Amino acid sequence: MGDVLAGFHTVWEFDTDSVLIRFERGIRTPKLLQTLGERRVPYEALAGVELTPGKRGTVVLRAVPRPGADPLMDAADGQLKEGCDPYRLVLPVQRETLAEYYADEIRAALDPRADQPAERQLVAAPAPPMTFKAYDGKASFDGTSVTFRWFWTGASSAKWKVGDQRFAVEELSGVEWRSPEVYNGYLQLLREDGPRTAGAARPPADQDPAAVVFGMGYGLVHESLPFAAAVLEAVRAASPAGPALTPEQPAARVTVAPRSGAAEIADRIRQLGELHTAGLLTDDEFSTKKAQLLAEL
Repeated sequence: MGDVLAGFHTVWEFDTDSVLIRFERGIRTPKLLQTLGERRVPYEALAGVELTPGKRGTVVLRAVPRPGADPLMDAADGQLKEGCDPYRLVLPVQRETLAEYYADEIRAALDPRADQPAERQLVAAPAPPMTFKAYDGKASFDGTSVTFRWFWTGASSAKWKVGDQRFAVEELSGVEWRSPEVYNGYLQLLREDGPRTAGAARPPADQDPAAVVFGMGYGLVHESLPFAAAVLEAVRAASPAGPALTPEQPAARVTVAPRSGAAEIADRIRQLGELHTAGLLTDDEFSTKKAQLLAEL
């Protein structure tokens, strides 16, 4: 097509096989869209396109992604507010006829199996390395593994007992993200085999060493959702080539992430001592964790 359609805070540039969606920077542009910057979406990744009336003299052109095509939208799982939807273009109502034209052009370019889930990922997730602060710890992803480092002020005693965690993407089966804009938001790494089932017996996020919990000002959407999408993309890429787990192999191998710096180690030992004094760690647990920290010096 080679055309450009500019809306409020967003511009769509049409190509023969894809649309490049660019997000403007500015105080009125949602932070998630500013973080994404731009996204190239092949028409093969779309299930359809919708044109609906908007608010205050606008119309909304929205592309509908196919399940499985975009890890960002799969991780979001319908939890994004309208203003943060990267597939949504808001236009003045005077451009409705032009929007109808491009909607028809996109429909004509859709894959014949557009009504079915995509067989492979078609839209790139934000690239690592990535970090963000949750309420109970700092999450980091370097492209091959996810690391959680617990905060003394927020982490539960269950997490302090097992220590900081590192998970290789090959050990994961997925990611569950619950928006920080709702009650009890979290990011939880899925380690069980097979598809997710309703009511699966997983520990709550605040007790699970494979999860971080959000809170007021922590795990913000523009930080935690791109992180979840990047991890999900890496998990999917690793899954086909990864060796199948045998009954003798654990579903996940968790190790204490190394820390550096004598002052930091001393601070951690002091915090463990406070947990021990409070009765939250046994003598053996305190001695074991202290020895592990001293071994990092």
